[in-house]
Amino acid sequence: MKLFDPTTPPVERAISLAPRLGDLRGLRVGLVENTKFNSDAILSRLGERLAREHGVVVSGMIRKRSASHAVTEEAADALRRTSDFVVSGVGD
Repeated sequence: MKLFDPTTPPVERAISLAPRLGDLRGLRVGLVENTKFNSDAILSRLGERLAREHGVVVSGMIRKRSASHAVTEEAADALRRTSDFVVSGVGD
């Protein structure tokens, strides 16, 4: 009898993170809502809190087609033009 182990060790790979933002005051945040239950409400409240506590300007919210779909190229272009940073999705 041959026994196969279907598990494999994780593949290590280098990733590069975006540079950490310093002061958020005056920066524009774009919000990407992933269609999960209450994600729009949570992101709206997060935007309000960022504005109140850190002087951030909410540039808008984009709604994805579904949680498993990527943001469309048009939406990504709009985010690039109107946002300095983006907060994307929330789970349920």
